[in-house]
Amino acid sequence: MNDRYTSPLSERYASRAMQEIFSPDRKFRTWRRLWIALARSEQELGLDITDEQIEELEAHKDDINYEDAIRREREVRHDVMAHVYAYGLLCPKAKGIIHLGATSCYVGDNTDIILMADALRLVRSKLVNVISELSAFAMEYRSLPTLGFTHFQPAQPTTVGKRATLWIQDLLMDLDDLNYVLDSLRLLGSKGTTGTQASFLELFEGDHEKCRRLDQLIADKMGFPGCYPVSGQTYSRKVDSRVLSVLAGIAQSAHKFTNDLRLLQHLKEVEEPFEKKQIGSSAMAYKRNPMRSERIASLSNYVMSALMNPMLVSSTQWFERTLDDSANKRLSVPETFLAIDGILDLYMNVVDGLKVYPKVIEKHLMAELPFMATENIMMDAVKAGGDRQELHEKIRQLSMQAGARVKEEGLDNNLLELIASDPSFNLTIDELKRSMDPSRYVGRAPQQTEDFVNEYVRPVLEKYEDVLGIKADIKV
Repeated sequence: MNDRYTSPLSERYASRAMQEIFSPDRKFRTWRRLWIALARSEQELGLDITDEQIEELEAHKDDINYEDAIRREREVRHDVMAHVYAYGLLCPKAKGIIHLGATSCYVGDNTDIILMADALRLVRSKLVNVISELSAFAMEYRSLPTLGFTHFQPAQPTTVGKRATLWIQDLLMDLDDLNYVLDSLRLLGSKGTTGTQASFLELFEGDHEKCRRLDQLIADKMGFPGCYPVSGQTYSRKVDSRVLSVLAGIAQSAHKFTNDLRLLQHLKEVEEPFEKKQIGSSAMAYKRNPMRSERIASLSNYVMSALMNPMLVSSTQWFERTLDDSANKRLSVPETFLAIDGILDLYMNVVDGLKVYPKVIEKHLMAELPFMATENIMMDAVKAGGDRQELHEKIRQLSMQAGARVKEEGLDNNLLELIASDPSFNLTIDELKRSMDPSRYVGRAPQQTEDFVNEYVRPVLEKYEDVLGIKADIKV
């Protein structure tokens, strides 16, 4: 196998569970389940299909004779008809009613919807587990003050936990989008060659109601609420675009998280997991490169760019269908799911092992806090009898002086000492230092974190309690 290309998505990133969903075996087993659902439904609506024929189909639904199908496809150049033929070899009594009235899209498109729905459920399970891990992290560090950043410039303090709620909120939006799209998925049903159900109207001797019921019976048997009410030969390719848009949304959220984490790792405040024997660089042995976060970002770029594929396919379909969607769908839909699966496994792994360095966080915060405390200091000085306008100008001048000392001379911030030496403020250095408690400057961040987790996150985790506890297996 080393002399042929293999996809990194399978070899390095995606889980076995996601790969199984898009495996040939799942695909062709689903085809056979759909053929059985069609035969049962047609029988229930009065066509001459026997219980013996359906039992034969049931008996051989899982023992797929791939060699026969492959040999036949080489002859007829048609994958669906090759598998109809192969199924018929195993089911001689039923071969005449397999695929009765249907076109290739009956198995192809319905299977695509079924597999995407299964894959979205797996994505949802992993997404919920990331949210769970992040919420535990947020609660643990909800009161740990940290320097806030706007434009990556020091800003008003927040807390480590509050910052994590921003990541969680993005994922909750993604979960809402996923549920909306998943709940809206319908099967193509049995629509025929151009979506008119003409072949089925012929089978049912002009009975329109039976044609309508056929779609719903198939949907019921396959576990769907119904079928799309109208179609061409295929379901609207806009469905694929909607599904991959959900995955691209998750990729956006994951990428944003890795941006923040890599900047924090540069600051030595928070780091992703780094294993005991892990090598960060082939040349610089001391390095702890954030390779998991970088991998998430890289795969996220792939997923976001992959959204263009179903958009192009959907926008360029002609009338009831063209086949220029086929090769693209075979690549873009499964591979985007495999990539988002790898992203979520990495995300779980990173959050599960995040390392926080409170001393470094405190050091960075205290270096900037005197600047941010000037408003409180000014108010205290006014209470002690000072003039607010005069004090504002003096603080501005002293802040510029202290800032120049830090930037130009590489020395510590001495703003508090400068203020204490100015009699206009009437404050001692001890009084000023007592005002440097970081918790005074984080506003409602701890309470916001608690409220958010309790009111918005926990109900979600309770709803999906049965899927919690997934642990990611990172291959490399």
